[in-house]
Parts: sequence; C-alpha cells; structure tokens
Amino acid sequence: MKCDIVIAGVGGQGVLSISAIIASALLRQGWQAKQSEVHGMSQRGGAVEAHLRLSDEPIYSDLIAQANADLIVAMEPVESLRYVSFLSPEGTLLASADPFLNIPNYPDLEEILGAIRSIPNARIVEAEKLAREAGSAKAANMVMVGATSWRLPVEPEPLETEIEAAFRAKGSRIVEINIEAFRLGREATRPFAA
Repeated sequence: MKCDIVIAGVGGQGVLSISAIIASALLRQGWQAKQSEVHGMSQRGGAVEAHLRLSDEPIYSDLIAQANADLIVAMEPVESLRYVSFLSPEGTLLASADPFLNIPNYPDLEEILGAIRSIPNARIVEAEKLAREAGSAKAANMVMVGATSWRLPVEPEPLETEIEAAFRAKGSRIVEINIEAFRLGREATRPFAA
C-alpha cells in the first residue's frame, strides 16, 4: 500500500510542518517515508511545496510524478491549482479557502474556488476560520492535517501524538490549540470521509 501526497502553500503557512507531522506519525507505525521539499522564496511569501511518499514497502524516489498523487493538500487556493496536474484521476484535493494575498494581481477568489469545486474529489476547507475557533489562526495548517487524516493509512491518535511533540516546546496552551485545530479539521470533513 502507498500514499503519495503533494503539500503546497506559501512561506510561513506551515507546509513543512504538515509534511513532518504526517511522516513522523507513519514512520512510528512502521511505514516507509520519503520527503522532498522546495522552499523557493518562502520567507518572502513565495511558493513552498513538499512531496511526501508513504508506503509499507521500500520507496526508491522522493518525487511524485505528474498525475500520480493520491492527495494534494493546499494551504492556499491558487497553490492548489498550481499543483493539480500532480493529482491522480482517483486522487483527492483538499484546499484551504483562505487566500494569501502576496501579489498585487491576485486572481478573483470566487473564480479560483469555483475552479477547485469543479475538480472531482476536491474539498475546500475553512482552515483559518476553524483555526481561530481552536484559538489561533496560526493553527490553520493543523486544521488541514485533520482534514487530511481521513485519507491517511493511520488512526488520528498517532497524528495527535506528533502534533503534541512538535509544539511541546511552545507550551501546553499551544499544544492544546493545535490539537483542537486538528480535531476541528477532521470533524469539518467527516462527510467527505466516506
């Protein structure tokens, strides 16, 4: 069994944290994992992309070929469309509804969201809204981990364990916020799980 994931967003949105938490949770469950990341101009609002390959057998490449991703997780609507060519015909696209307005001619948001909705197996997630409900807009990436959890070959508990480990140094309140964000993202996409 395998699970190939492209995670996309803009610098500062936590793309690499999403990848690290998912990879760590599956590694602890005995899976193989390979990860590749492109940072670009990430500290200046540029694109960030991570390829995460998970399998119960050896993996020989860390890159995902076009039309082969089982899952695309996008922290930003335009970035979801930038990487849609990687999505397999049976794959799932999860995109945050929240734009990162880092260019003066950002496309019309409703057109972008409409294009996402037209993709089979696509779901738009109100990540920032749910993160604020959890206690901090900065936890939007953990909302997306929760949304993604339905498509991962692991139960939610190992993911929560990795979230706790990732944020432990920032204090118990930050851990609580991020775990709650994960749970809200998971709950918000429950109907999509079937």
